[in-house]
This record gives sequence, C-alpha cells and structure tokens, in this order.
Amino acid sequence: MHGIYTVFRKELADHFSSYRFLILFALITMVSLIMVYMAGMGLRQELEGVAKPKFVFLMLFTSTGALFSLVQFVAFFGPLIGLILGFDAINRERATGTLSKLVSQPIYRDSIINGKFLAGVATIAIMLTSIVLLISALGLLLLGVVPGIEEVLRIIFYLVISIFYISFWLGVAILFSVLFRGIATSALASLALWIFFSFFVPLGATILANAFAPIDQEGATVERIVKHVRIQRAISLSSTMSLYSDSTAVIIDPMRKTTKSLVLVGPMERISSARFKNPLPLTQSLLVVFPHISTLIALTIICFAITYTTFMMQEVRSV
Repeated sequence: MHGIYTVFRKELADHFSSYRFLILFALITMVSLIMVYMAGMGLRQELEGVAKPKFVFLMLFTSTGALFSLVQFVAFFGPLIGLILGFDAINRERATGTLSKLVSQPIYRDSIINGKFLAGVATIAIMLTSIVLLISALGLLLLGVVPGIEEVLRIIFYLVISIFYISFWLGVAILFSVLFRGIATSALASLALWIFFSFFVPLGATILANAFAPIDQEGATVERIVKHVRIQRAISLSSTMSLYSDSTAVIIDPMRKTTKSLVLVGPMERISSARFKNPLPLTQSLLVVFPHISTLIALTIICFAITYTTFMMQEVRSV
C-alpha cells in the first residue's frame, strides 16, 4: 500500500503540474461554461413569466446550446480526457529509462500500474467535479433556482457514471501504452479506437439495420420497423458511448422512462397514459439503467485487469 501511495502521489503531482493537463482543463471548462450559459439564457427566456418546472435545474445539463448539450459533449469528447492522460503512462517511462529505476525500488511492481491508474482516475474525478460545481454555480446565477435533493442526487450519480466512463478510456490508453513502446503509436491506436466506437459503430449499426430490415420502402410493416430498431440498437450497445449516453439520459432527465427509442404501446397503456406523464423517482431511474451502468463498470474493470496482467507479464530491462 505504501508503494501504491508513493506512485499515486508522484503521478498526481505530474498531472496537475503539466501544461497538458492545464490546457485540457481550461479548454473543457471554457467550452462547458459557454454551452451551459447559452442553454441557461435560453431557458430563462422561455420560462420568463411562467411557473418553473420541478426539475428545471437539470435542464442545464440536457438543453442543447449552439451544438451540444453538456451530456452530449461529455459523451462524445469525454474519452479524450482519459486518452490524453494515459497514452504515455508506461512507454514514456521506458523511453526515459525511469521504468527500470522504478522497478528496482523497494516497492512492488504492481504498485506502479495501480498507482498510475488510480492517479488518472483521481485526476478525472477532480476535473469533472470542479466543472460540475462551476456549472451549478452558473446555473444558480442564471436561473435563480436552488436544486432540490433529488436533483442534487441525480447530478451526483451522473458524475459517478461519467468518471467510470472516462476511466474506461484511461484504461484503454494505459493498455496501449503498455503494448506499444512508441508514444506516437500508442496515441494513434487510442485515437483510432475512439474514432471507431464514436463514428463507425453508429454508422455500421444504421447500415446493417437498413440491410437486414429496410424501412425506407413504402408499406413498411410494424414488425419490420421493430426489427430495424432492434438490430440498430443491439449493434450500437457494443459502444461504451451508447451505454453512457443511454444511462445518463435517464438519470439526468426524470421524464425519460426507458432507454429505448421505440416503444410499442398497447390499448391498456393508451387508456392509462396519464401515469406515464409523471417523472420517475430516482430509484426507478436507476433500475431502468442498471444493466447499462453495471456493464460500463464491468468493462472498466476488465480493461484495467487486462492492462494489469499485460504489464506484470512484460520484461523490464534497464536502458
């Protein structure tokens, strides 16, 4: 434990003192504040002279500003935080010759990889928490509405899910840093994987769904539409971005009752449709997205386990 804390403290100090982290944090904070400011100004104009909804504070995270909402921004660009923090975690030590010196110290070898990963997770947690607090303070000034207990709890759960989501990509970046000795190679491999899951998986899901269950022709039946949506959704869920987007959308928006984009409503549901107009309690929202959250956490743990095993099996030579 002492070895892990030593590596953790050293890596945390390196992150916070690096220009790379400062530029990344300043850029993300600036973009987030601009998006929330535009969303807040739009909400204040729309709700002027009108009784404010119950969960108006959460609309700061879901309302679309110029291009993205905050939830969409983190889902799409959040992985870059983990990739930038971890793409040179190990191979940089190899290139400078400090990895063999670390291994020769009286600390366990697994303390190196554990300390680096935990320091990255702590950096991500501090960064996201700071941004959410700044956004909340800006929301208080713009809307003049104090969030309720349930809204605060939903924001906290959103923050925790976001930390696990970006930590998954941190584990991916450290894994490539362990596998490839070249820093540029590990960076390109990490970016290629992010591009694949962010662009090509949604595109491939649409193409395959159109191939097996086309709905653009006239006379498309309900069965074919349902099949089309199921194929598209099954392929999209192979991406962590879809898992994160679906789970956070339900958590941060109490009016969403499901993660599905298409829901068939029968006669009895139409008769009692009034019951679907009320917001879901937080516990029910967590139950809806529990499979998504548990899968995201499991993928993060599995990714780090592969990184840990690979690093422990590699030979470290002195330069």
